[in-house]
Amino acid sequence: MSEAALHYPLTRAVLDNGLELVVAPDDGAPGVAVNLWVTVGSADETPGRTGFAHLFEHLMFQGSANVASGEHMATIEALGGTVNATTSSDRTNFFETVPRGALELALWLEADRFSSLAITPENFEAQRQVVKEEKRQRYDNQPYGDLLELLMGQHFPTDHPYGHLTIGSMADLDAASLDDVAGFFASWYRPANLRLVVCGPVDVDEGLALADRHLGRLDALPGGRRAVVPAPKPVGPTVATVTRDVPHSLAYLSWRTPPAAHVEQPAIDLALAILADGHTSRLHRALVRRGGLANEVHRVNLTHRSTSSVAALLGRPVDGVALPRLAEAILEELGRFAGDGPTAEELSRAQAQYEREWLWDLATTSGRADAINESWLIHGSPDHVNLHLAEVLSLTAADVAAAARRWLDPSAVQQLHYVAEATR
Repeated sequence: MSEAALHYPLTRAVLDNGLELVVAPDDGAPGVAVNLWVTVGSADETPGRTGFAHLFEHLMFQGSANVASGEHMATIEALGGTVNATTSSDRTNFFETVPRGALELALWLEADRFSSLAITPENFEAQRQVVKEEKRQRYDNQPYGDLLELLMGQHFPTDHPYGHLTIGSMADLDAASLDDVAGFFASWYRPANLRLVVCGPVDVDEGLALADRHLGRLDALPGGRRAVVPAPKPVGPTVATVTRDVPHSLAYLSWRTPPAAHVEQPAIDLALAILADGHTSRLHRALVRRGGLANEVHRVNLTHRSTSSVAALLGRPVDGVALPRLAEAILEELGRFAGDGPTAEELSRAQAQYEREWLWDLATTSGRADAINESWLIHGSPDHVNLHLAEVLSLTAADVAAAARRWLDPSAVQQLHYVAEATR
């Protein structure tokens, strides 16, 4: 494993107010990434108060004491930089990549909005409407827009922390008051819940000093703590069938798998890749090229920090093939794979593809900073970013087969048959 370990230099520190940070120097990089993760996501919301984590992804760009609404993004882009934010069930991240000379400005901008965000009635109402329009565009008025909600509903009850979509309930947002929203910010957007990664052509001492100068002035307050997430109750295999106005019918087969940090997650990911990634995958060769049962096959791996993850295999049948027949064929091929394991060629190809994609993600300072923060959140250490690839490349065919048998058991599958109206 040591031969495949990476060696990106990382210096970790904690400011007096509790904010944790890593400086990852890269003298040859053309820009410096500032990557801030707030350790709050939709899984930290309470029933009846969902959608708040995602709402702040928007509100954080609506101005602060010294920055007008929209000016944070406009300033970074005017310098030739990039800036954005995303939300998941486990975190909200804010990130920008700027020219070397704009690092201090970027940190000042972050400090200003974290210390004095303009949570006003006008901003709240405007962004509430933006989120509702996003919900309409991405979910309500899109083919397959409810697919993720249906899939997750087979594994988590609606009152489970991971049982609702990150975008939240529009009814909850409509019912929310300004005090509710401000209280969420006050509880979670504190230095003790922030993790900052600065990656690029910056000296460690300078990076630490600049972070302390600007973000170190945030008030030191105890961080919000995630409640203990209960394990979802065991469920037997089910088949759910829905009919929708969509272009194609789809068969989704899904399983509960362990949390993201579990030692077998890399093997599960390789198993899914061997089964359904690309035209050389097991399922493509068996069901598309030879069997004539499917037009395409894919896989999904939705990992969670604090509870079961969800893995899925999906297929689109050719005309005349019913979804139950396609699902049966996928499970038959999965059973053979779990029994025999991957061939040496299949394993080598999947590991090579994984290595290429992982190194590609780390090639830019923005991608590396995000991967460092993800390793930090999931594995408890930013240094895991240097070890992860070695773990994947050390896996054997027996490891992958064992993970498939344990976690992708055909007898434990949840099936979602998503039927196109025309093929009903």
